[in-house]
Amino acid sequence: VLLNNLKGDQGDFYIYNSLLSEYGVVGFDYGYAMASPNTLTIWEAQFGDFSNGAQIMIDQYISAAEDKWDLQNGLVMLLPHGYEGQGAEHSSARMERYLQLCAKDNMFVADCTTPANLFHLLRRQMKVNYRKPLIIFTPKSLLRHPKVVSTKEEFSNGGFQMIIDDATAEIKKIKTLVFVTGKFYYDLLEKKEQLKRKDVALIRVEQLFPLPVKILQSIIKKYKNADDLVWAQEEPKNMGAYSHILLHFDEAKHFRICSRKIYATPASGSPTRFKLRHDAVIDSVFEEKSNN
Repeated sequence: VLLNNLKGDQGDFYIYNSLLSEYGVVGFDYGYAMASPNTLTIWEAQFGDFSNGAQIMIDQYISAAEDKWDLQNGLVMLLPHGYEGQGAEHSSARMERYLQLCAKDNMFVADCTTPANLFHLLRRQMKVNYRKPLIIFTPKSLLRHPKVVSTKEEFSNGGFQMIIDDATAEIKKIKTLVFVTGKFYYDLLEKKEQLKRKDVALIRVEQLFPLPVKILQSIIKKYKNADDLVWAQEEPKNMGAYSHILLHFDEAKHFRICSRKIYATPASGSPTRFKLRHDAVIDSVFEEKSNN
């Protein structure tokens, strides 16, 4: 393993191909993280959809142990999540369920869009002098996306960015301010570049909980000419982060919502229907009168 051979006085790095019992392995890893708080213990789901097999551990321990028993735990859960045309069982880690469990700073929830930001987030997990569970939604398509790259300087300098502003935006020209999280940002960016829309700014919400409300407020204040504020998500309206944003960010009550309509399942099993729905959400972001 190359990461075990970087320098002489480094820590150890271990990878295990665990059995397909989410309940059993998440429980074991939770216990390991508790017994060894200075070890970065990470459990990765095959797909985030399958993490509900460990729902008892998530509900009884990961989200509630500190509040119930004053027990801290730094377990990291990597949950592949992203609408990539693979159907109802391979698209959604049920982001809304984790966010519904968030209260009293009980855990961190993030959906990163750059390698450097993911690195700094994992580094922060060990650098702080306390332990909180960390839930990260990790789209598989970003592993090979040509725009998902970071420089060496971005890795070696700075820290985790809870919000990433639109570096290309000319502030005075912005009329539509779009807040988005995760891989859907790159779908919107592609459309924005295709349409050559200089009046649209895409703001990435990298940390969903605790939600950085003051930073969000400062961004809205910065874009003074923006009169069209949007929350955009690829999930159905009754899923994803929308209800969480409404609960924790009062200004969001005036946002236009661009999402899939309300559905019982996270995604369609038909590739044709999936593309139609996905494209419709993307198009709605750039149509000011559209509101799902």
